Amino acid sequence: MPASALHISDLHAGKRETPRLGDALARLVAEVQPELVLATGDLAHRGRREQLELARDLLAQTGRPVLAVPGNHDLPYTLPARFASPEAEFTAVFGTTTPTYRSDSLVVCGLDSTRAWRHQGGRLTEGQLSLATETLRDPPRGALRVVALHHHLAGAPWRTSRKLPLKQRDRVLARLAGAGAELVVGGHIHQSTTVERHEIEAFDGAAVGSIVLSTAPGLGRPRPHRLGEAQGAHVYVWDAETLTVVTRIWDGDRFVPTATRVFPRRDYSFAVVGKESP
Repeated sequence: MPASALHISDLHAGKRETPRLGDALARLVAEVQPELVLATGDLAHRGRREQLELARDLLAQTGRPVLAVPGNHDLPYTLPARFASPEAEFTAVFGTTTPTYRSDSLVVCGLDSTRAWRHQGGRLTEGQLSLATETLRDPPRGALRVVALHHHLAGAPWRTSRKLPLKQRDRVLARLAGAGAELVVGGHIHQSTTVERHEIEAFDGAAVGSIVLSTAPGLGRPRPHRLGEAQGAHVYVWDAETLTVVTRIWDGDRFVPTATRVFPRRDYSFAVVGKESP
């Protein structure tokens, strides 16, 4: 029986709320029956406690476990809080900025890629990469191994953006793949894209493994006149052989499927051409 998870990002609660969005999200959950809801940051628009609570309450309506990590908009916008206690409000509402989830079918490591002094850009520390390695080690047989963070590793190719990808993403990608991650999910750019590492990077050997990078569309739409920002979510469905990524886009009433990509699940140990091993 396939397992599934729902991935949302960039809700921006507190800015231009979308009518009936909660009802549509509840119908989507009833349809796809996700084991877990992944929420990859920018849940609030200005990092305020009441905005984070609005986002938490919307996610709670799904009736599913939620794994949430912060985005740059979830940090305080005021001083000195932004630098003195950047995690305080998010932690007060969601409990932690480095959540993990483990079941017989799914293992997830959530990482905080935000940095208070870099509003758009983000990065992961050596300690965070080690946490991912430890979390993904020895998963249950057949369990999908996922890393969730806010900043994207794969951007939508049709739009130039000030929204910077994760810093040192080549090094990070090599480390996460080496740790056994099969899927890395993020948001940040309000644009949907899904790509397998094989499609953008060459490897030694013909039968090596890869890793799927999935950037979800924005669930919220704080700037309604910006072109190309359809609201939506990603649905992941997997069994022992394949991982399927379905893009669902809001049509004003419900989240309709607009694209489906299917990837084989493989053993994820490989060497990268022309690069040192991680």
